[in-house]
Amino acid sequence: QVQFVESGGGLVQPGNSLRLSCTASGFTFSMYAMDWFRQAPGKEREFVATINYNGEITNYAESVRERFTIYRDNTKNMVYLQMNSLKPEDTAVYYCRSIIWQQPYWGQGTQVTVSS
Repeated sequence: QVQFVESGGGLVQPGNSLRLSCTASGFTFSMYAMDWFRQAPGKEREFVATINYNGEITNYAESVRERFTIYRDNTKNMVYLQMNSLKPEDTAVYYCRSIIWQQPYWGQGTQVTVSS
């Protein structure tokens, strides 16, 4: 079955960096776009970044553009989110997602806390 497992979250000080990873299984990873979303306490889940099937096209939410980078390794069935210059408002649970066979599939999420 389709499965996503995120990792790499943690507590980090403002201005520092963190890299999130998402390992995918149960489908042909190299054929599908992958997304990162996040959900802060008391807020709705929001789009962060997306990457197309071969990694050539990316797009970002305005709030993270120039600070975050999404990339993928199709040989490892993994997608990453490099987060630089982190801010307290980046604190959230981060999820990877893909729409496969017209159905959205989500990972369980990884917590990122940005605080001094």
